[in-house]
Amino acid sequence: MASIRARSGKLFFDFRILNERCREQTALPDTKSNRKKLTKILDRIEAEITLGTFEYEKYFPKSPMVEKIRKIQAEMMTGYTKTPLFKDFVEEWFSEMEPTWRKATADGYRSYLDKRLIPHFGEMEVSSITKAEILKYRAHVAKQSAGKLKSKTINKFIKCLNMVMNEAADRYDFTPPHLNIKPLKEEKVHIDPFSIEEVNQILAQVRSDWRDYLLVRFFTGMRTGEIDGLKWEHVDFSRREILVRETYSAGRWEYTKNDGSQREIEMSTLVYNTLSKRFKERDPESELVFCTGNGAPVHTPNFLRRVWKPLLSYLKLKYRKPYQTRHTAATIWLAAGENPNWIAKQMGHSTTSMLFTVYARYVPNLTRKDGSAMERLLASNIDGFHVAANKEESVDEDKPENSEVLEQQNEMAFWDQILQNTQDYRSGGGQ
Repeated sequence: MASIRARSGKLFFDFRILNERCREQTALPDTKSNRKKLTKILDRIEAEITLGTFEYEKYFPKSPMVEKIRKIQAEMMTGYTKTPLFKDFVEEWFSEMEPTWRKATADGYRSYLDKRLIPHFGEMEVSSITKAEILKYRAHVAKQSAGKLKSKTINKFIKCLNMVMNEAADRYDFTPPHLNIKPLKEEKVHIDPFSIEEVNQILAQVRSDWRDYLLVRFFTGMRTGEIDGLKWEHVDFSRREILVRETYSAGRWEYTKNDGSQREIEMSTLVYNTLSKRFKERDPESELVFCTGNGAPVHTPNFLRRVWKPLLSYLKLKYRKPYQTRHTAATIWLAAGENPNWIAKQMGHSTTSMLFTVYARYVPNLTRKDGSAMERLLASNIDGFHVAANKEESVDEDKPENSEVLEQQNEMAFWDQILQNTQDYRSGGGQ
């Protein structure tokens, strides 16, 4: 019950509102007349509380209880949430994180949010999303997809959800609900590189304006974005190196996939000759090594639709994505016996672990230490290898032709065996 009380000879109000006890001190001494005045005020306060019109700051503007009562009243209002709704928080999170991502990464997360996560979690408070809710959602998605969505894809958008929840938990001080949720077991991805014979067929039959592009892809292991964004300023003919410094993806140039992807690729004679000839015949106005007729970077969807798919179909070769050209380069180097550390450097891998994890079945021996074995393998099996960039000047003019031919003949039997081993491994005989 509300009352006027005294403390240290001074009167104070003692009342309750919204189940909170409120005591507000006054400077009035404890006298009969003062008690009578404050009792009238207290009666008015109680009447307003009953009617729901009481405004705490009107009577006690400097009281610390003002903010507390205001917060309690807000929580009682329809639609009040202690933490933001998922759909609102992800917009804030995405706008803050987007500058830190590559364009393709940002587009991927945006797609996961719009198509997967917001439709399901959008109207939920971020603090109300539980571990059980996440597991239930994941199981539902897997069941509804009827196998069309691979575990790897589901794990990707659950990872996106986890990133959002981590940030929300940090800001609003709750335990992230996804802790200890193990990702779905993913199927092992098997590479499917082209054989030397298939590479020869492709290079022999592809449109002439695309031959150089594919040849460089097959024998450098460059990623799609790396070769599409390759500029002449990053081709060092004096050191016979391609400098991977940026990529072209989703319509813009960006930093490479990671720091390890920043690398120098040693050019084989075949690649060197091809690029040297192309450099001499280039459009001086174009900074790109490979571009469309109007000077724009390669448009991957057009390349797939107009060149790559029709070519493989015409040759009756199993369809594989252009990225398999990167795997092809790795397997050719391995089949040639190049040093794994050298190959890892060419590919932009920080260690050789990837080579032995992904390409183990393509390693018949490990005897070479540099790019020389690749040179001999290409010389024996790639059409047009000996056509120099300038027919009057060979890039290896300091080496007598007869000596080169003799060395190739001496090595021929060995490399024939290497190629046979490669074919055996492709057919499963090497396991």
